[in-house]
Amino acid sequence: MVVCGDDALGRRLATELRSVYGEHVTLVLPPAGRGARPTVVGRARASAFIGRVSAVMNRAAGNGEPALPERLVEADEVTDEVLADAGVERAAALALVHDDDETNIRTALAARRLNPRLRLVIRLYNRRLGQYLEAVLDQAAALAAPGMSAREFDASTTILSDADTAAPALAAAAVAGTSKVVEAEGLILRAAERTGPGVPGRSDICTLALLSDPSAEPAPDGGVPGPQLLPDEETVAAGAARGRVVLETVSYSGPDLPGRRSVPLGHLLSRRLRWSFAGLVGAVLALAVAAMLTTSDRDYPLHAVYLTLLDLFSINEPATGEPAARQILQLLSGLVGLLLLPVLFAAVLEALGTFRSNSAVRRPPRGLSGHVVLLGLGKIGTRVLARLRELDIPVVCVESDPDARGLALARRLRVPVVLGDVTQEGVLEAAKVHRAHSLLALTSVDTTNLEAALYARSVDPGLRVVMRLYDDDFATAVYRTLRSAHPRATTRSRSVSYLAAPAFAGAMMGRQILGAIPVERRVLLIAAVEVAGHPQLAGRTVAEAFRPGAWRVLALDTGSTGSAPTIPAPAPPPDARGTATPPRLLWELHPGYVLRPEDRVVVAATRWGLADLLGHRPDARAGDHAHP
Repeated sequence: MVVCGDDALGRRLATELRSVYGEHVTLVLPPAGRGARPTVVGRARASAFIGRVSAVMNRAAGNGEPALPERLVEADEVTDEVLADAGVERAAALALVHDDDETNIRTALAARRLNPRLRLVIRLYNRRLGQYLEAVLDQAAALAAPGMSAREFDASTTILSDADTAAPALAAAAVAGTSKVVEAEGLILRAAERTGPGVPGRSDICTLALLSDPSAEPAPDGGVPGPQLLPDEETVAAGAARGRVVLETVSYSGPDLPGRRSVPLGHLLSRRLRWSFAGLVGAVLALAVAAMLTTSDRDYPLHAVYLTLLDLFSINEPATGEPAARQILQLLSGLVGLLLLPVLFAAVLEALGTFRSNSAVRRPPRGLSGHVVLLGLGKIGTRVLARLRELDIPVVCVESDPDARGLALARRLRVPVVLGDVTQEGVLEAAKVHRAHSLLALTSVDTTNLEAALYARSVDPGLRVVMRLYDDDFATAVYRTLRSAHPRATTRSRSVSYLAAPAFAGAMMGRQILGAIPVERRVLLIAAVEVAGHPQLAGRTVAEAFRPGAWRVLALDTGSTGSAPTIPAPAPPPDARGTATPPRLLWELHPGYVLRPEDRVVVAATRWGLADLLGHRPDARAGDHAHP
């Protein structure tokens, strides 16, 4: 495996392939001090980082055999010579995880030319460009091997974005009841944390993990034992008093910001202006009634209103020679007409201002509460904002750069935005952080995220805080400190590389990763796996294929099979025409259903479990230690 990158994602991906899948890894990095983010994670740590991983693997092996070799290649630019030196011509897969899309595209074209059978995993932010590039590279691989498709000789191209991979987890961590979310075939899966014994809900699929128990006996290293991933039913029953993570199919139905798609009268005109119009209407009606009462022949109501409006707009004939009461009413109507002119002018100005504000960024409404404050509208923040609004969750954004890429999305979704530096006094107050439900600090500067989180906690000690931190060690230290300082509040510290690396590693192994669910400081992967070629699945029932602590079959992809499962399943809901429309993914699988080689299933697996399922587990004892 060859990994080319310039930030923490490349190093973490190399570690993932090395420690979890036991692969030979060559890591291509720029020279010391020239990485994409040298200010937070020093590039001088790269060699020590790789050496530390090798030392850990040597200790994990425990059988005296040397650990698999790992190379470090330093180059300012990834050229054909550098790719040849890294062994791309003999490699099975290449991951291009530079922060620059152009660099990844140029390197991918060169690598496909050097090795048409190479499996490519490319990090791209531009989704549309990624679709075109994936088709071109797969076509080039197919032309290099006539009669065979790219997937038959496993030279597929996978386009991933660290922002897309990490955004659902970051967004879900800030929402009550949706702490962890994975999307599959348009269905939203929620990994909800529950405490204490309880009855499984109708929408529950399975129990994914039992959370760490602080009252348990200390681990050999003196720390608290970690969570227990993918437990069996007996373990779940025995740990009924412990917190657990349950996977369920739900959709969030929370409060929404008013006026998302339309502009009601209450937003078009101010309250004072509406009262002014009401007073004028009342004056016109009073004048019309007075005209009816003072007229000798008792005029009709509509005709009286008509004459009053003519007097109000000064287009009626002067009431010369008529009774004094009629003349006085005409003068009063003219006075009301004079008062109407400034009110109409103010209404026009307010309407123009309202429509202008609709095309610009909105300010947070006065009575807003229970919302999510999102700091930073960069690459990650934009994806998180889109995910939150898809769930109809009210959001207030804070951004210091008026040209940030996410402002266009916020303007289109009519999301309130506060332009200003979060470290300046009054900015978070303008975002109504004191009445917010949670705070998402996703700027590109770790110290800014930490400062905003600490200030928000000083305002509201119970505020839910989620921080994006670049350095994973720093994220762990901040998480432990804030949890100790505010034990009753919810604190989450996440690094994007920590959430994205498992998906990139799984794609390099040739499997489609649907999402990653973080459980404390560990990760569960939701992956789509072909049953063919996996003896742990083929010919076994769903219950027999379940391996506690490693993997579990969650759903069957009915689009991959020619016939429906033999075990009866609940009837799907009818569509608008009254006919049943079977879903592509069947989640309520009977434990007795036998998995066939032509089936394609969705599994939840630990990182070690997925490696074992793919046949790449380096050592059984290391895996047993990972899953006690």
